[in-house]
Amino acid sequence: MADTAEIETLLQDALPGAQISVSDMHGGDHLFAHVTAPQFDGLSLIAQHKLVYAPVQHLIDDGTIHALKIKTEVAT
Repeated sequence: MADTAEIETLLQDALPGAQISVSDMHGGDHLFAHVTAPQFDGLSLIAQHKLVYAPVQHLIDDGTIHALKIKTEVAT
């Protein structure tokens, strides 16, 4: 089971100044991350999602996270 606070911390460390909300969608291993970050400015949606996946990839690889739905927005 994934700890949403831990995931928020990992994302915050990778994207300083971002507004991050991680919630459990189902069973502790299906999560939703809403991330608004200035680092997304000028990046494609795919590049934005890669920035979110990178710090939690090890949790996906080890099965802690089975699914991660992501919504990204550029901070204004």
